[in-house]
Amino acid sequence: MSKDQSYVLKAWEVTVRKTQQAKKRANSVFGTVSVAPHTDNDTTTDDNDDETTTNRSNSEEVYHAERVLPNGDYYTGKWYDSFPHGHGKYLWTDGCMYIGDWYNGKTMGNGKFGWPSGATYEGEFKSGYMDGIGTYTGPSGDAYKGQWVMNLKHGHGVKSFANGDAYDGEWRRGSQEGQGKYQWTDGCHYIGEWKNGTIYGKGTFVWTNGNRYDGFWDDGLPRGNGTFKWDDGSFYVGNWSKDPEEMNGTYYPSGNEGNLEWDPKDLFNNLSEYKICSGERVPMLPSQKKLTVWNSSKRIEKPRRLSVDGRVSVGVDRAFEKMNMWGTEIGEGGTDMRKELDAELMRLDAEGIQCLKSSPVPMKLPKSGRKQGETISKGHRNYELMLNLQLGIRHSVGRQAPVASLDLKPSAFDPKDKIWRRFPREGSKYTPPHQSTEFKWKDYCPLVFRSLRKLFKVDPADYMLSICGNDALRELSSPGKSGSFFYLTNDDRYMIKTMKKAETKVLLRMLAAYYNHVRAFENSLVIRFFGLHCVKLNGPTQKKVRFVIMGNLFCSKYSVHRRFDLKGSSLGRTTDKPESEIDSNTILKDLDLNFIFRLQKAWYQEFIRQIDKDCEFLEQERIMDYSLLVGIHFREASVAGELIPSGARTPIGESEDETGHRLSRAEVDELLSDPSRWASIRLGTNMPARAERTMRKNDCEFQLVGEPTGEFYEVVMIFGIIDILQDYDISKKLEHAYKSIQYDPSSISAVDPRQYSRRFRDFIFKVFTDDS
Repeated sequence: MSKDQSYVLKAWEVTVRKTQQAKKRANSVFGTVSVAPHTDNDTTTDDNDDETTTNRSNSEEVYHAERVLPNGDYYTGKWYDSFPHGHGKYLWTDGCMYIGDWYNGKTMGNGKFGWPSGATYEGEFKSGYMDGIGTYTGPSGDAYKGQWVMNLKHGHGVKSFANGDAYDGEWRRGSQEGQGKYQWTDGCHYIGEWKNGTIYGKGTFVWTNGNRYDGFWDDGLPRGNGTFKWDDGSFYVGNWSKDPEEMNGTYYPSGNEGNLEWDPKDLFNNLSEYKICSGERVPMLPSQKKLTVWNSSKRIEKPRRLSVDGRVSVGVDRAFEKMNMWGTEIGEGGTDMRKELDAELMRLDAEGIQCLKSSPVPMKLPKSGRKQGETISKGHRNYELMLNLQLGIRHSVGRQAPVASLDLKPSAFDPKDKIWRRFPREGSKYTPPHQSTEFKWKDYCPLVFRSLRKLFKVDPADYMLSICGNDALRELSSPGKSGSFFYLTNDDRYMIKTMKKAETKVLLRMLAAYYNHVRAFENSLVIRFFGLHCVKLNGPTQKKVRFVIMGNLFCSKYSVHRRFDLKGSSLGRTTDKPESEIDSNTILKDLDLNFIFRLQKAWYQEFIRQIDKDCEFLEQERIMDYSLLVGIHFREASVAGELIPSGARTPIGESEDETGHRLSRAEVDELLSDPSRWASIRLGTNMPARAERTMRKNDCEFQLVGEPTGEFYEVVMIFGIIDILQDYDISKKLEHAYKSIQYDPSSISAVDPRQYSRRFRDFIFKVFTDDS
């Protein structure tokens, strides 16, 4: 007996043993396996085939089948083209079981999944994931009933914990987030806001004795303004914190002596007894259970797609390998099958060439642009202005004490709340000597911007080092459309923009609303402001230079290959550079966009929710002409610089470097099974997505969004809303009236804030879609 024949025999013996074991398990779980009677249309198997007889009448029709698969798994139910398709039951060798609907080998529709531990999920499935409305019951008694997205609790749901606690409210990416009620077994309960599975925001805790706390929370404990009330009517109002130095308040008795000996610290000791149950984790995700696909040696698979160089996908090669899996000889009838396969390959190659002729030209990685900006060194026209700016920032940030609380009084937002400081060359009691010209420095609303920096988690020392360190600022080559100049810090973290007086007034007018908005929505996409200042130069002109310090959106570990400034209007919305001058630093516009961006479902829902909130805020503040600035990092490119299209995958997480690592299904499932790993992704900062290429019709000059081509690229996206300081003033109203005479009013940028917001959202929600 040859070595190859010995190997085949051993493999066959192992398969037979697995088959016998699977039949025994199947009979014990599903009952005795019933086999349909043989008819003229039935298909019987060869001696080495583990397939039982079926009533299959046509290979292209759905039919009932019973399969004992080579690895010992068992399936009974509807079958189509080598996959479960329709209603069926599947039993894995480890004891997991699914009964329900299938579509092309994936759990899709309604079904029930059971684990060996006794845990069950009953509800909706999509593409193998628990997705939709469903109920999960854990082995220890935990139960959740509500909405799911890709194996994670996401939406409204009710969870009963094994210890008797219960939560009824909103979930996001597997954790309590939004509005919800948590009730402990002793009857105490909390109603209010949640974040990442902890009590955070505004809410009320009620004890069974009638006492209650109403106010703000942080990480499960009171923090900020709040009121503690007793059932006798007395109450304590103040600022709450675990730090005794930040605690302060006033006690109001009900008329009797009340609770004069009560210490506010007792509240923290009392609440420490009330823990939030983490609950049970799903032991094994249904999407992690792989199917042993049944492949007939008589079937030739069709290719899924064409590769970029026109070759057929490896689908056909896999079919050939299965026919030739035991050696070099195909066997009886093999010559005919080889001829048929060769003919099929030739036909598919011809189709591929024809397809390539009508498909878009392969995309190339944009040429890399040089580091932006001109270093402001000695002799530069703005060198002294830079020194003045750095001196002022160092003085403003260095002298201020830490922010005690993020709850600011209305007086902090008063435009008149500003501090002037004179900087003579010889120095003064408050300022150091310097080599620049004498100047005056103004801080606008210093307490507000100090609080914003704390809110955005900006370390004061790092902030000063970036702007005022030994490295000089860089001035961008040309001013923006508004005439403002832009400066970048050497580490690219911050951008400094000179301001017109009108823009300064707009920012100060909306500062309170802006502060409350970014505090309420941590994932807000609006640009981040860190400081508003003015330098008044001495001399005959007494020139004032106002400027704002912002976060640089594109400061990222990912290199940005393409940049788009998107407004949703078409008039003048193309770049004015020739193709030869466009590089990775070029800001392209609406009519240059040739992609649709597909985000994973949970992140897409977060995206549209945040865009709606941000646009509502800007509309209320009468702001228009803002943009969504989008940066794209392509994950994969060939050595020659050609972009490599991806398969039909949705990346969920980011790789550790820029080598273009693509997540496997197993890695996706691992990420989804541990929601804490989602913390590495932040909306708009490092969003994994698929970019689908689009093509515009030749006869439609101003088609904003092109037609999808089915060509996908795995990307990391960076985006945010910029230019939010243009209100709909008289100049914009006149611009709208003038341009409306010459052009379609819907195509111009200068429109009423309500119309602008609606048009902007409509466009963005066409460019960004759910990758379902």
